[in-house]
Amino acid sequence: MHILNIGILAHVDAGKTSLTERLLFETGVIDRLGSVDEGSTQTDTNAIERRRGITIRTAVASFTLGDLRVNLVDTPGHADFAAEVDRALGVLDGAVLVVSAVEGVQPHTRVLMRALSRLRLPTLVFVNKIDRAGAREGGLLDDIRRRLSPSCVPVNTVSGIGTPQAKTRPLGHLGDAAEVLAERDDGLLEVLVDGGTPDPGRIRAALARQCAAGVAHPVLFGSAITGQGVPELLDAVAGLLPSVPQPGPARAVRGTVFAIERAPSGEKAALLRIRGGELRARERLTFHRGPRAYEGRVSAVEVAGAPDRHSAVTGDIVRVWGVPEIRVGDHLGEPGPAAAHFPPPALETVVRPRVPGQEPRLHAALLTLAEQDPLIGTRTLPGGETSVLLYGEVQKEVIAETLAADFGVEARFEPSRPVYFERPAGVGEAVEEMVRHGRNDFMATVGLRVEPGPRGSGVDYRLEVDLGSLPAAYHRAIEESVRLALGAGPHGWPVTDVVVTLTRTGYAAPVTVAADFRGRTPIVLMAALRRAGTTVYAPCHRFELEVPEETLGPVTSALAALGGVPHDTRRAGEAWMLAGEIPAAAVHVFERRLPGLTHGEGVWSSRPSGDRPARFPAPAGHTTT
Repeated sequence: MHILNIGILAHVDAGKTSLTERLLFETGVIDRLGSVDEGSTQTDTNAIERRRGITIRTAVASFTLGDLRVNLVDTPGHADFAAEVDRALGVLDGAVLVVSAVEGVQPHTRVLMRALSRLRLPTLVFVNKIDRAGAREGGLLDDIRRRLSPSCVPVNTVSGIGTPQAKTRPLGHLGDAAEVLAERDDGLLEVLVDGGTPDPGRIRAALARQCAAGVAHPVLFGSAITGQGVPELLDAVAGLLPSVPQPGPARAVRGTVFAIERAPSGEKAALLRIRGGELRARERLTFHRGPRAYEGRVSAVEVAGAPDRHSAVTGDIVRVWGVPEIRVGDHLGEPGPAAAHFPPPALETVVRPRVPGQEPRLHAALLTLAEQDPLIGTRTLPGGETSVLLYGEVQKEVIAETLAADFGVEARFEPSRPVYFERPAGVGEAVEEMVRHGRNDFMATVGLRVEPGPRGSGVDYRLEVDLGSLPAAYHRAIEESVRLALGAGPHGWPVTDVVVTLTRTGYAAPVTVAADFRGRTPIVLMAALRRAGTTVYAPCHRFELEVPEETLGPVTSALAALGGVPHDTRRAGEAWMLAGEIPAAAVHVFERRLPGLTHGEGVWSSRPSGDRPARFPAPAGHTTT
């Protein structure tokens, strides 16, 4: 038995969830087609997904083709859930990129293709909706080659396109595939140069090799609604995408956690891609999260597509239960390749319950959601309120609906605002002594020094006093209070890349308690930070942008108004390519404006890339009192 893990990706509304339903139906997994409009699809199981008609969470379904088991990963298409797409790509062997035959190549389709090409992930292009009015073939194929990849090769064609009677038929000779493939195949090139006609079997073998290498992309036309073109797609999945043979068990099991699910009862299951060894239930295993390791005992194992099996081997996608601490991005066994660097959320909103008294319940629910998606951050603000870090407004709406439906908490969100952070600008020290006689708020002496740390170092806490100068509980109280207080610096934003050194301590036994250190430490730390001074920084993204020539002026003006700085501008055919830097908080604003500026033709992609001082005056965050 071979295993193939593939993803279905597309611009929103291109029909990828409908295609998933059709693939499961054609392979006998389901006996009735679900409908996105009716909310009856297999993979959009969440009530919000069904109501909105969009995919939010990664879902897994399986089917078999002969001795091949295909695990089908249906990924989100909306830009606000791009982190889910990035996670899924890391566990895939191949992908199906869905393009609408009516709307054509859309901006997010091009962003997805860039990500697939960057990873050299074997990819099939499925042109959906050939039965819809306005569907195109020849002109669309030209657009696909121009906007997605020049190495796109059609393997079927359509008659009656744009009508309900549209039919597909395979291209036995693969059309002009030989000329496209010959650019990377010297044998084919030699035959063509000599004026010969390559054997169809040789052309298909070259297509399979180049598809497996992620440099050529078979294109198939069809309709998820009528089923036309789906048999050819299944043939391409089995014959052109590289599958993983299941070997015998190795000594050490390795895997990657790419999703978290919770049952209505609250029980947590983790989805893993097994990369080596054999995973069995009731084994004690070691998991890694960055430099940290922890142990857990898997209580149950469910193999996708093989529910009767109770162990998983290389290539399997598996659900496991029994490890409460497990999170997305964790590695089972020795860490594999470096995980993708996901863009950090650039928006923040304060969340409050509509019903007073539900604050603890709301906070617990948000922590659960952040656990399922660690890229949704939460932090407790001075005063006890909770903020959530987000990617976009649609994500905020989905969180609100999830809180109401799954946790019974009606939440009220403040308008979103950008996320910033602070770094110390210099060195500052402060000391507060306890007063042994007279009025005394805290029976504790604390002295702290703050200074800049290396970029990317986070918080470095050090001791300049003897470890035995205080009981261990008091040391813990000081360090925990330092880390908590750094959540809001003098300007109200989290402080990072800072070295905090404990320089002085004192206590009076048996009067002093840990609470005295917890109360005094934030006061001393804030005084030291004010003396050092802090600079507010805006996280930035490195962007790539393609726009039509006639829109270059308005686009560059809009970028400049938002703080964007193009570093490279060059012509690419009839378009212009721009690369540069923009504040992360402005990314979503510009993305919303881009379609109007470029008549829907602009293509944008961006990734985190450092930071820079925020524009003056520095924006204020959630300041302490």
